[in-house]
Amino acid sequence: MSSAAVLGPTLAFLADLAGDGRALEFAIGTGRVGVPLRERGVPVAGIELSEHMAAVLRRKIDEDALPVAIGDMATTVVPGEFALVYLVYNTISNLLTQDEQVECFRNAARHLGPGGRFVIELGVPPLRFLPPGQVAVPFDVSERHLGFDTFDLVEQILVSHHFTCDGDDGRYRRGSSRHRYSWPAELDLMARIAGLELERRVADWDGAPFTQDSAKHISVWRKPT
Repeated sequence: MSSAAVLGPTLAFLADLAGDGRALEFAIGTGRVGVPLRERGVPVAGIELSEHMAAVLRRKIDEDALPVAIGDMATTVVPGEFALVYLVYNTISNLLTQDEQVECFRNAARHLGPGGRFVIELGVPPLRFLPPGQVAVPFDVSERHLGFDTFDLVEQILVSHHFTCDGDDGRYRRGSSRHRYSWPAELDLMARIAGLELERRVADWDGAPFTQDSAKHISVWRKPT
């Protein structure tokens, strides 16, 4: 995810939207995107819930160059006005209720100046691959890793399960994480609640058309002037 092939289109997309303005990254993590975007000349600030991840970011760049507030991206407010707020790689799904996701949109709108944009990168739930009675979909079956998602179709919760081979003794380490999946149309309604308007939706950072077969989307909502 930190390769030039992945990051290059992401940074170009975000830098174009930011223009001469400031950018705010929700759930900035260890700075995989925020740090190189700052190095491109875009002033970046961040919000991050994990102090441990923020500490890793801080080893890469000083607080004066890229300030980070510790807190929840749905409620934490940082000073100033931004031309761009962005949230990448499915991270909005870490908010496990619809109400929390709506508040995330409201918080983005709160930080945007007139004409500013809110960008989300999010996978499309692969429910088309679920035959009747099945609740699991594999997403990686490789030599050292097995990954699959299980779905609660009522609560819109998916759990990502990972079995990773550690070392050469054949033992696997198990991990899992819970997420609330949301449909593009549902996100559009959240945006309307927050006073934002859909500007465009594409299938990837290169701008490929979004179709019924797209596995993810990059959506851009705009705050009216």
